[in-house]
Amino acid sequence: MKIPTTPWTLLYKIYRDVLPDAHDYLNEWREKAKKIPNEELKQQALSSLKDKAFHCEGGAVYGLLAGKERCKTIQFIVAYQTISDYLDNLCDRSTSLEERDFRELHYSLIHALTPGAEPVNYYRYRNDQDDGGFLTSLVRTCQDILQDLPGFKDVQYAMRELAGYYCDLQVFKHVEKNRRVELLEKWFERHKHNWPLMTWYEFSACAGSTLGIFCFAAYAANGPMDQERVRLLKAGYFPWFQGLHILLDYFIDQEEDRIEDDLNFIFYYDNEEKMVERIRHMKDKTEESIRGLPDWKFHQLINKGLIAIYLADKKVQEHKELKRTAKRFIRFGGLPTMFFYLNSWMYRRA
Repeated sequence: MKIPTTPWTLLYKIYRDVLPDAHDYLNEWREKAKKIPNEELKQQALSSLKDKAFHCEGGAVYGLLAGKERCKTIQFIVAYQTISDYLDNLCDRSTSLEERDFRELHYSLIHALTPGAEPVNYYRYRNDQDDGGFLTSLVRTCQDILQDLPGFKDVQYAMRELAGYYCDLQVFKHVEKNRRVELLEKWFERHKHNWPLMTWYEFSACAGSTLGIFCFAAYAANGPMDQERVRLLKAGYFPWFQGLHILLDYFIDQEEDRIEDDLNFIFYYDNEEKMVERIRHMKDKTEESIRGLPDWKFHQLINKGLIAIYLADKKVQEHKELKRTAKRFIRFGGLPTMFFYLNSWMYRRA
C-alpha cells in the first residue's frame, strides 16, 4: 500500500480506510463499556469513548504506515488510546487523589506493551472496582496484537520508555493540586540534563502524547528494525513532535481548564507572545527532526494536519481571543495546514 505524501491523498485514505476501521473498533469497546457493572466506571468509560473519540481517529492514521497490517495496527491504536483516555477521565474527575492509585491504574499502559505480563487489579487503591473485565480486555488486546508484529521486539524498549514518561506525567499532574507543580518540577530535574533548553511544563507536554508509541507500532508491523532506525523514529517524535501536539491540546482547553481549575501548561508562559514564540519554536524543531525519518513527507503531513485539527475545534472557533491566536498558528503552518484546517472545520460541522 502506497503511503500518502500529499494532503488530498492522505485525506482520501483517511476517509476510505482509516475512519471506518477506527469507528468499528470504537463501537466494539463502547458495547463492552455499556456492560460495566460499576456505575462510576461505566460512566467514565462511556464518557471517554464519546468525548475523546477523535484521539483514536487521529492516532489511527498511523495505520497507513503498516501496509497489509493496517487493520491490526489500528485495532492496537484504538485499544491503547482507549486505555489512555479512560484513565485520564478516572484521574481528572476522580473519586481519589492518591498517587499510588494513579500509579496502579497506569501500570495497565505498561502491561499493554508487555506481552506475557499478567494483568492485575488496577483498581485496588480505589473504591470503584468492578469493571466487568473492561480494562483487562483492553490490555490483553494490545498484548495479543503486539506479540504478532514482526518488529515489536526491536521497538519494545523505546515504546515502554515513552509510555513511562506518559505515565509519570499522568500520575503527577492529577494528585492534590498543591503538590502537582512541585512533583512535576522535581521530575523534570531528573531529566533536564537531556533537555536543558526546555521548561518543566514544556517537558511535561512532550511526555503527554501517545503518537510516538503509535508510530513505533506501525513500523513494527512491517518487519524487524535495526537500532539506528529505532533511534531516528524516537528522535523524530520525542520531544518536539509530541510537545507540539500536547501544547496545542492545552491551548484549546484553556477556558475549560480555567473554569475547572485544572492544570494547563499554557498558563505558565509569561504572556501570549512568549507562548506563540515557543510553539513556533517547537513547530520548527519538529520539522527539523521529521526530516531524518523514513517516509518523512507523511510525518510532515501528520504534523500539519494536527495543527489544523486542534485549531478547527469549536472551543477555538467560539472563543474570540483563542481564534485570533489560532490564525497566527495556521499562518506559520503554511498552505497544507490551511487545507487540513478547512477540511477539519467542515468535517466537525457535518
